[in-house]
Amino acid sequence: MKLGQQSTLGAPICMSGIGVHSGKEVALHLHPAQANHGIVFLRTGLPDGNDRLIDARSISVTATELCTVIGDRSSGAVATIEHLMSALAGLGIDNALIEIDGPEVPVFDGSAQPFVEAIDAVGIARNNGHRRYLKVLRPVRAELGQGFAELLPNSRAFQLDVEIFFTNPLIGRQRKVVELSPGAYRREIARARTFGFIGDVEKLWKAGFALGASLDNTVAIGEERILNPEGLRFADEFVRHKMLDAVGDLALAGMPMLATYKSYCGGHRLNLAVLEELFSSRANYAIVDGGARRESGHAEIGAGIAVPAYGPDLH
Repeated sequence: MKLGQQSTLGAPICMSGIGVHSGKEVALHLHPAQANHGIVFLRTGLPDGNDRLIDARSISVTATELCTVIGDRSSGAVATIEHLMSALAGLGIDNALIEIDGPEVPVFDGSAQPFVEAIDAVGIARNNGHRRYLKVLRPVRAELGQGFAELLPNSRAFQLDVEIFFTNPLIGRQRKVVELSPGAYRREIARARTFGFIGDVEKLWKAGFALGASLDNTVAIGEERILNPEGLRFADEFVRHKMLDAVGDLALAGMPMLATYKSYCGGHRLNLAVLEELFSSRANYAIVDGGARRESGHAEIGAGIAVPAYGPDLH
């Protein structure tokens, strides 16, 4: 693939699975799309029989209770989009139509790996259009309690520097730095699974959440041990999953970034809050043409707020 060109899927992809919160079976169809289409969800299977198109942009976020939801729940929405958006962004997919017949993206194994494998199976195709990048021009920061998220100028690449701290000794303090590329995403990020504390599960069930959660799709943290028989995929799987979520959240900017993202004790809420801070002033960013590598002015991009699927942002 030529550097700077937009990309899409090499062929359609069909997948199905259950939603981690709803516990309902959902069919997912990923379709190739033309240049400048972006990532758009087509919500089908609605009671009124009318399908809904929903742009995967932060301005489309309408609910933030335990997962990222885009679209209006009263007329059609899609929840828990983070892992799919992360896989698309991590592999450099600019354009796709995501058709889904239920209210929540399937969780599969709790990571982005199933999406990566499905995309790799059909390949990635070039679009006839230059990729556009969101270039951060000056630092922006969002804070929440002891946590923060920052976007810093980086004219060469998109780098993530993520640190977490949990008082639970099974996690403790973990930090990881990755310069994002499709290869690095596959090796370092895609396989990291979502996680939750077993003590929170009963509360989530009573609130109608995590109805599809199991040891097949969530790293379950007990008081003294990891409950999954196979253990962890990485010694620092927890911070890697936070990084995976950040890639997906920041993809709601609508285009890849030239920036360094840095967070401490972050999560979906802070990820989206720092986007909101970025777009609060046109002086903070520019749009760069990936073919000519020239700045083409600024663009209005909305922002929303979302929270993590398991637990609060602060630890």
